[in-house]
Amino acid sequence: MQAFFLAGDAGRRFCLYHPAEGATERGAVIYLHPFAEEMNKSRRMAALQARALAEAGYAVLQIDLAGCGDSAGEFVDADWPAWLADVELAYRWLRERSSAPLTLWGMRLGCLLAVDAAARLPEPANFLFWQPVISGKQHWQQFLRLKLAGELLAGAGTEVVGESASRSLADEPVEVAGYTVNPRLTQALMQAELQPPPRPARLSWLEIGRRQEAGVLPVSQQTIDQWRAAGFVVDAAVVSGPAFWQTAEIEEVPALLEATLQALAGHA
Repeated sequence: MQAFFLAGDAGRRFCLYHPAEGATERGAVIYLHPFAEEMNKSRRMAALQARALAEAGYAVLQIDLAGCGDSAGEFVDADWPAWLADVELAYRWLRERSSAPLTLWGMRLGCLLAVDAAARLPEPANFLFWQPVISGKQHWQQFLRLKLAGELLAGAGTEVVGESASRSLADEPVEVAGYTVNPRLTQALMQAELQPPPRPARLSWLEIGRRQEAGVLPVSQQTIDQWRAAGFVVDAAVVSGPAFWQTAEIEEVPALLEATLQALAGHA
């Protein structure tokens, strides 16, 4: 594993690179992390998966987006165009070292970013989705509920979420759970949808649940059907385990690691 800073026009981006092991390189993977505190909760699983993929013959690049993790900038200054530029930066760096089939691996909000970024890349990309966010607007509203919970504990009224949403749409930053989000990012999230990009490829969709036999969520199945109708080859599965991106303690889901290796075998 190599840890380094990748120089970009908007500052340095912290990266972890896991070179493919073995004689044959099976794929090139870029990991796009989730939003706010979900990123920190997911670091352990992302690291375990990146190492497992490298051992299986995949080159994996993890990048902390602008204002996130150990990259330059403050979270309050982050916006969607900067994050899209970061994906292109990561793509160019990885393509200088690998010509293997490309997969954009998104976790939660990272799936929305992967889809948007894919349309800007010079080649088609396969996708690996971990518990994908389907609607940026819904994800933002759920994030605002953290503010509501804090305000209720402090004795405030339930109108706080509506007021925060109004401020975010009126070009005012909103502070939620220690993260200050600028209105440019908020407005981009409100418009983001998990729509298939114009160049069909493969999509592996993995969700975590308590009952594997229940299958993916109905709203997920609707989106999967849209991707298939657009020409994508889609495989979807549910693995058993905790929702590690939101648990109080750092959790691991071994079944997800194995399912991901099996899914990416099809991409290769």
